[in-house]
Amino acid sequence: MLSDEEREELKAELVQLEDEITTLRQVLSAKERHLIEIKQKLGMNLMNEIKQNFSKSWHDMQTTTAYKKTHETLSHAGQKATAAFSNVGTAISKKFGDMRRK
Repeated sequence: MLSDEEREELKAELVQLEDEITTLRQVLSAKERHLIEIKQKLGMNLMNEIKQNFSKSWHDMQTTTAYKKTHETLSHAGQKATAAFSNVGTAISKKFGDMRRK
């Protein structure tokens, strides 16, 4: 349980962090606008910009914890399914082999 003093300190820290994040977003937005202006001056076309944005977004998505966990889970499930199908295939082959021998 937090004391009143600790709670107030955390609230102040929270406000400060939120302000810093807002400032960083504003700076990033300004830099992105400046980047676009420079690219336009250099004659870089919209299609390249779209490709770069898509690639960056795809990369950003792939680095999220949710994506990594989902990828890991599905990969593991795929490995399990492959092993299960392999076992079923082996069992069926063995059964056919046994039937031929009889």
